[in-house]
Amino acid sequence: MHHDKHHASYVAGANATMERLEEARAAANYAGLVGLEKTLAFNVSGHVLHSMFWKNLTPGGGGRPEGELAAAIDEHFGTFDAFRAQMSQAAVLVQGSGWGALAFEPFAKRLIVEQIYDHQANLAQGAVPLLVFDVWEHAYYLQYRNVRPDFVEALWNLVNWPDVAERFARAQQASLG
Repeated sequence: MHHDKHHASYVAGANATMERLEEARAAANYAGLVGLEKTLAFNVSGHVLHSMFWKNLTPGGGGRPEGELAAAIDEHFGTFDAFRAQMSQAAVLVQGSGWGALAFEPFAKRLIVEQIYDHQANLAQGAVPLLVFDVWEHAYYLQYRNVRPDFVEALWNLVNWPDVAERFARAQQASLG
């Protein structure tokens, strides 16, 4: 249901909003563009974050990362356990709906943990999300009711570390110019 209903609604919302933007621009009706662009950002971000979320998780996942990602986590958070605690708290303590995210901040070339409210904002400009935990109620209410911490704890057993490591390797190649 999460994928087929909620994620699909962001794709449909993005497509419908793009059509409305094209119509408004064709009619030179620019008064509503700001609202439409904000709606487009919300829906596209919902699609992008969910697409990442599905690939960040895998049956039989969990454990700890290896290689360069593990070394970077140790460098920027002290230990994997410290990172895990910070990431868990960021996800659990999102006010309302949103996401916990491990991101690569390319300006300082470091890993950071952040909260994403709804589907937007609160990421450092240019930061590239690598691992995201969806903590909107629709992600966990059927199985975990309103116990977000239990859901976040369960996600650690599904983390697809090779996917996160691949995202990290690609993010390090990006440049802010």
